[in-house]
Amino acid sequence: MKRCRWCDENSPEYVAYHDHEWGVPCHDDGKLFEMLVLEGMQAGLSWLTVLKKRDNFRKAFDSFDYNKISRYGESKIEKLMADPGIIRNRLKIRSVVQNARVFMEIQKETGSFDRYLWAFVDFKQVRNSFKNPEDIPANTEISDRISRDLKKRGMNFVGSTIIYAYMQAVGMVNDHETGCFRHGQV
Repeated sequence: MKRCRWCDENSPEYVAYHDHEWGVPCHDDGKLFEMLVLEGMQAGLSWLTVLKKRDNFRKAFDSFDYNKISRYGESKIEKLMADPGIIRNRLKIRSVVQNARVFMEIQKETGSFDRYLWAFVDFKQVRNSFKNPEDIPANTEISDRISRDLKKRGMNFVGSTIIYAYMQAVGMVNDHETGCFRHGQV
């Protein structure tokens, strides 16, 4: 079974993520928020670091419940900063709280974050046909537009490169390599 070359087959976390999540279209607001948090936490780090801490993030951030997270105050932020199971970066932790608030504002405005997000791709997955990993872009015009809009609304850790990785993660784009068994499946 051939996988994308970025997938380290010696890592069960990578294999499970690649085979079951990455590139699969997601329309659940809770999951979309979770992936937004994880992609922001990954900035400057390896994705494997985030995957290995995913369960810890889930516990620390109330199962990614954006309603609860939007109400976090300084005492909760300090508690998170003391949690060795997560990435303890104050700016990233504060951005999760801020992003939860903006996420809910977008839901109120558009009916759902899913509707807001998928409108950028006309509600259809962008199906790419990259043979080699070096051909896959780090960002696109669409990720640039989403990033600009989210920043304008007040979100942080949503640069175009992070947003393109997010788009790949939640299946807005299918960037599985053409030789990967998942390319035709998602």
